[in-house]
Amino acid sequence: MNPTHAWTPEDLTAFAETYSLVLIAGDGEGGGVEIGMVPVDGDLYVRAYRGTRSRWYQAAREHGHGRIRVGGTTREVVLTTGDLALPAGLDDAFRAKYGPVSDALIAVPQARAATIRIDPAPVPA
Repeated sequence: MNPTHAWTPEDLTAFAETYSLVLIAGDGEGGGVEIGMVPVDGDLYVRAYRGTRSRWYQAAREHGHGRIRVGGTTREVVLTTGDLALPAGLDDAFRAKYGPVSDALIAVPQARAATIRIDPAPVPA
């Protein structure tokens, strides 16, 4: 878990119960990309099934921040890509939430390499 900026229990419940989120990388106003997500050990993860060459993964890596929309809520976020220490239960969480559809996110090395941890952005003082 990222101790600096943690998701609330209510956020984690919403992530677990909602099928997908919309991710907008950077400061753009575009429509973003709708993707599946899973919370594991208090952190939120998404994967690009097309791998690190995916356009939205590249944008997340370039900018390192953005916004997510889950249900009717929009949150500013920090996007961490690259050498993440992935939690042991991440693949199981994708499998439990998405069933056979998750195979593209679990079994393909390119998708595993394109894992992003999404953290809440720090709130300005």
